[in-house]
Amino acid sequence: MHTSDESQRQQRLSGVRRLVVKIGSSSLTGADGQLHRPTIRRLVHDLVELREQGLEIILVSSGAVAAGMGRLGMTQRPRSIADLQAVAAVGQNLLVHTYESLFRRHDVPVGQVLLTAGDILDDRQRYNHVRNTFRQLFALGVVPVINENDSVAVAELRATLGDNDMLAAYVANLVQAQLLVILSDVDGVYRRYVQGKGEDLLVEVEPDQELRLQGGGNRLGRGGIETKLRAAHLLSACGEMTIVAHARKHRLPDLLTGNHLGTLFLPRSKRMGSRKRWIGFASPARGTIVVDEGAVKAIVRLGRSLLPAGVTDCEGTFRVGDVIRVADGQGREIGRGLSRYGSDDLDRIRGLRSFAVEKALGHKAQEVIHRDDLVLT
Repeated sequence: MHTSDESQRQQRLSGVRRLVVKIGSSSLTGADGQLHRPTIRRLVHDLVELREQGLEIILVSSGAVAAGMGRLGMTQRPRSIADLQAVAAVGQNLLVHTYESLFRRHDVPVGQVLLTAGDILDDRQRYNHVRNTFRQLFALGVVPVINENDSVAVAELRATLGDNDMLAAYVANLVQAQLLVILSDVDGVYRRYVQGKGEDLLVEVEPDQELRLQGGGNRLGRGGIETKLRAAHLLSACGEMTIVAHARKHRLPDLLTGNHLGTLFLPRSKRMGSRKRWIGFASPARGTIVVDEGAVKAIVRLGRSLLPAGVTDCEGTFRVGDVIRVADGQGREIGRGLSRYGSDDLDRIRGLRSFAVEKALGHKAQEVIHRDDLVLT
C-alpha cells in the first residue's frame, strides 16, 4: 500500500474539476425500506457546496427499486425481471422527485438521465450523443441525476454492466471525470473480511496492487466489494482516481480536501484521451486474438504495435476497424484495439513474418493493431 500524508493526498485531489458521485441503495434507504431523507438531504447539500466551488458534478443514484418497494409495502426484493421492472418504474418517480425538491431549495436545476448498456457500450454514435448531452447539461448549470433504466432494461444491464458501480465508472470514463466517489455502507475497502466485518482499512491503493478480498452484496443493492474494485480498476487504467467511502459517515467536501477518509485508488498512468477510452472501455469487442509471450512483452513493456507473427489464435468474426480483445496464452485479456485485418485474413496469416504475409495476401503487410489504436486493459 502506498502511504502519504494528507498534503500529498490533497494535492492529488486539488485538480479535480469534474466529479461523478455514486450512492447505493442501502445508503439511500432506512430499515423500513423507505427513502432515508436525512441522508439524501445531506448528500444534496454536499453536492451543492462542491458545485459552488466550481466543480461539475454528476450523481449516479441507485434506489429506484428500493424506493418502489417502500412505496408498495414490500419487504423482500423481487426476483423476477417483470416485478423488478414494475417496482423500479414506481420507485424512479419517487427518487427523482425527492432529488428535484431538495436541489430546488438551493435553486439548482437537475436533469434525469436514464441509461441502458447500449447507450454507452454498443455504438460510437450513441456514445457521442450521450457525451454531448452531458456537455450541454454542464453548460446549462444542471446536475445530471443518472440511473440504470431499470424499468425496461434490468436484464440487459445486469448482464452487461453488473450494477450502478460499473455504470458510474463508465459514465466517469465517458465524461473524463478526474474522480469517482462511490458512497456505500462501508468505510472503504479493507484488506481482510472476517465474518462479514472488515479489518485493516486500506487508505490508498496503488494502480497495480493485487487485492484478494472477499465481500458480498447486501440486502437491497446488487453491488459488493468486487464491483467497486472493478470500477476503480477501470478508471485507474484511464488515469483517473476513485474513492470508496461511507455515505453517512463521510462528507464529500472532506473527502476532496485530502482527509484520510475512505479508500483512494490511484491512477495507473497519465490521463487517457477520449478515443482510447472508447476503444478500451466503451466499445463491444467483436472477437479475440491470442498472442505469444514475445508479443505480450512487446506491447505491454515496450509499447510496440502487434504484428501478425505474434498471433497464435483468432476467435470470432470481425472486420477491418472492429475492436478486438487481445489475450495471452492463459486467456487473460491484456488489451483491446482496432484490427487492421478481418478475421478471415488474420486467421490465414497468424504467426507469419511480414514477407510471408505479403505472399499470402498479395499486398504489403501491416500491423494487426497499431500502437496508436491499442489500449492496455
